[in-house]
Amino acid sequence: MLDQLRSDELKSVTALVKALSSVIGPVSKITLTRELKQLIDNGLVERKGGGRSTAYRLSEAHSFQRPINIDEYFSREIDQRAINENFNFDIFRKLEENALFTEKELNHLTKLQNEFLIQKSKLTPIILLKEFERVTIELSWKSSAIEGNTYSLLETEALIRDGIEAKGKKKEETQMILNHKEALQFVMDNLDELKVLKPSIIEHIHSTLIKNLGVAKNLRQTLVGIIGTNYKPLDNQFQIQEALQETCSLINKLSGVFEKALVALLMISYIQPFEDGNKRTSRILANGILFSFNGFPLSFRSVDISLYKKAMLIFYEANNIFLIKQIFIEQAEFAVKNYFRSSITK
Repeated sequence: MLDQLRSDELKSVTALVKALSSVIGPVSKITLTRELKQLIDNGLVERKGGGRSTAYRLSEAHSFQRPINIDEYFSREIDQRAINENFNFDIFRKLEENALFTEKELNHLTKLQNEFLIQKSKLTPIILLKEFERVTIELSWKSSAIEGNTYSLLETEALIRDGIEAKGKKKEETQMILNHKEALQFVMDNLDELKVLKPSIIEHIHSTLIKNLGVAKNLRQTLVGIIGTNYKPLDNQFQIQEALQETCSLINKLSGVFEKALVALLMISYIQPFEDGNKRTSRILANGILFSFNGFPLSFRSVDISLYKKAMLIFYEANNIFLIKQIFIEQAEFAVKNYFRSSITK
């Protein structure tokens, strides 16, 4: 269906039936109309006109919402993929003007959030602190593991809970995990500041995450490259500053907390405002925004690291959010099932 539509050309149901029938065999108008409605509900197709003059075309959101076959996408080598090599400033407008989640996805996330709040309300203050410590341990572990840290989950628990450093690990690995703990505590102590975001709070989170790791603080003044892609982040400090401010403005304009967190997760990584530690900053920032609105955490504990990295590469290269959005939803499901529960699920 989507292959028969274009963003710059309207097609009637009759024209679509004819085109599809020539490719896959007989197609009924009733079936086609039902599928078009689903695509419209998902924000991939828009309808124009009415009655006999009704016609359809791909929506603007299609380019960044459409499903992508990850195996097919990465079957092509880096230099063979048709990508957006440079930073796309129009991404801010697209993310603001188009729905980031479908109605079905928003209803699902809202249901998860309500379930999370009910569960959380049943916990004593002591259990709440213990559960936040557990989230801290698991998020610190997985966020660090995504960056190549070799600490195990149990070793991370011993470090954060008991101050026991794992044997045979690099000093930087230990420091990275402790920095995550400190950064998470910082956002918990400054939740009000995360409700109306400013670049300074992002820079503070970053400076905490890279403490004693030999990484420069503040916005970067050097070029950066990203392994696995030909996408080139901004190379002008003034543009980096502008993009970071625009990201804060966009997040503040968005009314939904899920959209705010998703944009934070995407855009800090896309801009690469810092010399290193950008994805770590995006993960802590996304959680801080969720926490500030009493939302569920995203520990990323169950995420496949390779899949997560590929999802980010697809956003860099195609500005497509489909895969990272699925990860976001899956991690929300995981959080509600595993954290801040008053009883064990049988």
